[in-house]
Amino acid sequence: MQEKLWTYMGYDFVINALIVGVLIAFCASLLGVTLVLKRFSYIGDGLSHVAFAGMALAMIAELGNNNMLIILPITIISAVLMLKTSQNTKINGDAAIAMISVGSLAFGYLLLNIFSPSANVSGDVCSTLFGATSILTLSEFDVYLCIGMSIFVLLFYLFFYNKIFAVTFDEDFATATGIKSGVYNTLMAVITAVIVVLAMNLVGSLLISALVIFPALSSMRVFKNFKAVVVSSGIISVICSSIGLVLALLNSTPVGATIVAVDIVCFIMFSIAGFALGKNR
Repeated sequence: MQEKLWTYMGYDFVINALIVGVLIAFCASLLGVTLVLKRFSYIGDGLSHVAFAGMALAMIAELGNNNMLIILPITIISAVLMLKTSQNTKINGDAAIAMISVGSLAFGYLLLNIFSPSANVSGDVCSTLFGATSILTLSEFDVYLCIGMSIFVLLFYLFFYNKIFAVTFDEDFATATGIKSGVYNTLMAVITAVIVVLAMNLVGSLLISALVIFPALSSMRVFKNFKAVVVSSGIISVICSSIGLVLALLNSTPVGATIVAVDIVCFIMFSIAGFALGKNR
């Protein structure tokens, strides 16, 4: 098995997949801490369904490698709409996400069945929802885009850590102290939308929320300090995604499902550790 792994490491497409997988998971985990604490963690799942509808439109338009021209703007606009709608007292945040999420999923599937240029609609839907071999066919542009996005997210957290902390725990107080909470919330929503679109190649649209939720929840089982949770979440996500990608390559299992399975095992281990240390009593 070790020899097989070293053989795979000799291929550029495998290295690209590992780089992109780790970076996407890292970005998702950092955003996940804030989203989980703000009880808005389901936004990843909602945006993934929107991205699926955008993918359906791109497939119908036969844009090929330029499908980001449709998927990304649609997902970003939907992220902002989810944020604005959740602030409406007449519609709760979870209801707004569910409304946009389910509607987008149904709309995308309907479009694929009516207008799809492919004869294998079921195969296209399955690969989009659960991920496929597209993670192994990444271009250099995809790699550089993920690297740039990771640097941006990391710098965003480093330079605006105090403001993010304030907005996360008490948005009203943060606004009262002069922090533009709306700007930071919108920026977080846009970054989340971009990460969701990039993560579709890694785990598929249905499993994206796992990258956002599990590392943060695992960290919270053991650590109670915000900074410790953020750092731990990033480390956990990188390790789990790396292990998941390697296991998927060695055993020819679905990449997305394998990564999520590793995240679940990690969550169970941290839950046990937290209970043993008396953190969850």
